[in-house]
Formats: sequence, structure tokens, C-alpha cells
Amino acid sequence: MPVSVLLADDHQIVRQGVRVLLENEGFEVVSETADGREAVEAASRLRPSVAVVDFVMPLLNGLDAAVQIQRQSPSTRSILLTMYTEDQYVLEAFRGGIRGYVIKTQAAADLVQAIREVQRNALYVSPGISRTLVDAFLAKTEMPADPLTPREREVLQLVAEGRTTKEIAVVLGLSVKTAETHRTRIMRKLEIHDTASLVRYAIRRGLVQA
Repeated sequence: MPVSVLLADDHQIVRQGVRVLLENEGFEVVSETADGREAVEAASRLRPSVAVVDFVMPLLNGLDAAVQIQRQSPSTRSILLTMYTEDQYVLEAFRGGIRGYVIKTQAAADLVQAIREVQRNALYVSPGISRTLVDAFLAKTEMPADPLTPREREVLQLVAEGRTTKEIAVVLGLSVKTAETHRTRIMRKLEIHDTASLVRYAIRRGLVQA
């Protein structure tokens, strides 16, 4: 029985290329999604063996999507596709439950190997990512705690994408008042007092692209 794979990337041409690659290697692509929220819903419904998610996606970034996928479908192992090689992103990904970390510039060769590795319940990182980072994770090296809750990160991403408070409330299924409360709490925690600074912070954290 072929390994079932969910693909989540907001660029259709990337998804098509990855799909061809994986199907040629004998994997079964059971769903393609264009944003993180669609990916979580599809994973919950289809329970794929592996979810391949882009880091930067609309509505919900790949890292937070992977965390929710793990909650909704515990048997699904997630692989993150990303351009980020900095230590903070790698450690945060593995701390969040990611099983594979694949650099996009190396994706064609690495992704197939990553899927096979995570299927064996191993961790996979692209060559070029320091193995000491993964060793640090496995040794439970402490990282500075994220000051924001998962819900606050979701709100922050939507703010950075230019969504109004009303739109954020609709996307997240909240009241407008609750969405505004989250936004106010984010600004207080981060000691940020304007939207432009919130956007810059979200870019630095990799939640959105500049």
C-alpha cells in the first residue's frame, strides 16, 4: 500500500512539481491545499501518513498548521518545506513536532528521502542544517519560550496579512470583541504599539514574507 501524502503550498506550480516527483517515486498524493487551514481540515478528514507543508502560507503558517495536524491526526508525520536555515526556525520546528525539515532549494532530492525517514519514525534534516541543532533538541536544550499563545500567533499572522479585526474574527470563528482582545494582548506582550511594528515582528518570526 503506497504512503499517502498531503501537500500544502500556496504556489500551485510548486504543488504540481512536488506531486509529479512523489507520484513517480510511488507515493500517493491524496490532497493538495493552498493554505494552512485547508491543510489541517484535509489532514483531519483524510488522515494521511505524511503531510508536506510549506512554512509560509496564508491564514495559517506551516509550523502552526503542523502542530494542529498532529493534534487532529496523531498518526500523520509532518515535513516542513522552507527557505529558512537559521537555528531558531529549525529548533522551533522540531519542538513543535515536525519530523522532517527540508530546504526548498534541495527539495527534489531531499523530500523523497525525508518521507522515507519519517515513515521509519526517524527525524530528517536537509544537508546544510547543522546536525548539532537536532542533537540539541534531542538533548532537550531549552529555548526561550514564545511569549505568544498559539491562538495569538494565529491572530498575529492575520494582522500581518492585512486582515481587519472583523475578518480575523470570521476566519478564526471568534467574536469581534474577542479578536480585538487578542490583538491588544499581543501588542502588550510584545511591547509593540502600532500595526507596522507588528508586521515587522511577524516577518522576523517567519510568519509572513516581506
